[in-house]
Amino acid sequence: MASSLGTLIEWYDFYIFGSLAVVLATKFFPADNPTAAFLSTLATFAAGFVVRPFGALFFGRLGDIIGRKYTFLVTLLIMGFSTFLIGCVPSFETIGYAAPVLVLILRLLQGLALGGEYGGAATYVAEYSQPHRRGYWTSWIQTTATAGLFISLIVILVTKTSLTPEEFDGWGWRIPFWISILMVGVSYVIRRNMKESPLFAKAKKEGKTSTNPLKESFGNKLNFKFVLLALFGAVMGQGVIWYTGQFYAMSFMQKVMNLESAQVDSMMALALFLGTPLFILFGWLSDKVGRKPIMMIGMLIAIIAYRPIYKTMYNSVNIEEKVLGPKGLVEKRTAIAHEKIAGDSLISFHTEKTFTDGTLLKRDSIVHWAATGPVITNGKAEAPLVKESITVNPDTRWLLIFLVFVQVVFVTMVYGPIAAFLVEMFPIRIRYTSMSLPYHIGNGIFGGLLPAVATYLVTSGKDAGHPEWYLQGLWYPIIVAAVCLVIGTLYLKTKNKSLEEDQH
Repeated sequence: MASSLGTLIEWYDFYIFGSLAVVLATKFFPADNPTAAFLSTLATFAAGFVVRPFGALFFGRLGDIIGRKYTFLVTLLIMGFSTFLIGCVPSFETIGYAAPVLVLILRLLQGLALGGEYGGAATYVAEYSQPHRRGYWTSWIQTTATAGLFISLIVILVTKTSLTPEEFDGWGWRIPFWISILMVGVSYVIRRNMKESPLFAKAKKEGKTSTNPLKESFGNKLNFKFVLLALFGAVMGQGVIWYTGQFYAMSFMQKVMNLESAQVDSMMALALFLGTPLFILFGWLSDKVGRKPIMMIGMLIAIIAYRPIYKTMYNSVNIEEKVLGPKGLVEKRTAIAHEKIAGDSLISFHTEKTFTDGTLLKRDSIVHWAATGPVITNGKAEAPLVKESITVNPDTRWLLIFLVFVQVVFVTMVYGPIAAFLVEMFPIRIRYTSMSLPYHIGNGIFGGLLPAVATYLVTSGKDAGHPEWYLQGLWYPIIVAAVCLVIGTLYLKTKNKSLEEDQH
């Protein structure tokens, strides 16, 4: 529980940024191009993932030399203070381009801290576990990533409902970042009193720890082969499935389907809550039937099911196929003075459409109007800024919750057993370093880049006029998971291993 609580808080800190990506795009980046601002926010989000392998190397080395306990105590503090400070950074309007630079630096510190946290927690718990229950006990660590995302959504939802939209947009979005400092304080007190892993303490007492874990992990051909096999045969596919089922599902509903963000948060939170116990189930099952079969089957089903699932999600709120209800159209036009250009106006066209099935569409189209008429840019009238949100009826809401839950099932199958699987691949003297690097490359690079890459593919498909443009983002996780499935099926061993020195 002590290990899991700290890891859960680190994931909360890390994911609060992704959960608020739509809002942060308007705060830390120029507001004149919303799509570019959102993509920049996703790129900043991804930057935290890209540096995770460097954190794995740095803290993994410390963990194999000094100890598991002290290393993941340091990572907890770095993560907590970085998250708190993101909530303190002034907006782009206040300090200009210094805002995104500061946020990027703090985001990189978050990534470095997380790179050291997970390997320490997973190794620590595995080295405490009974051999025949290692999958079960380490699966509790696996729940923390989803639970951290779940709690981040709940905190955002509570904050949004406690404040007016104007208050949340003005300063309320900072509250979830500030709250993390309280969580970190509690976790630090608990972790400070933990004892070192008994297997590592014994190895250190006997002088069997490594003096150069990096050289032994990656300079040794046999061990480096296992590092590559762990990455390309298991973690790479697990990473993209994790981020597709949780982050991309959320981004898809918000940005592609244009669903109202609070409703998306509530649907995601419920699906994650229902799916989280399955991490424990598949971790326990991996002790009985092996880690490999469960992970490979999860990847295979996900590859086959993703396109039908997302097509059903998109079509469930396709406005073109719905019938407008009686008196279902409300239109309003307002004009306000431009804040920065004297004599200019911003004209807003507000439209609400209520359909016969209870679906509600709200659209705001804002046009910049100069004193002489429409603003002309490059010989054309400036395009209006359009904001659209859809609130779905209860039946559609439950359908979407179910479809996200199905994706969470795939996540639990590939992610539940993987901590035990990775720990069992490497000897104790270099375990922290050797397992952390493939894990954080698979999740940090392949998984962390997924929201940005998938969003880019969707945008490109839409601009190119592709009939199923909304499904183009799925090619990235499908191809990566398929490559991983082939390598894992051919080369991974099915039988679970011991934690003795001679794993290889």
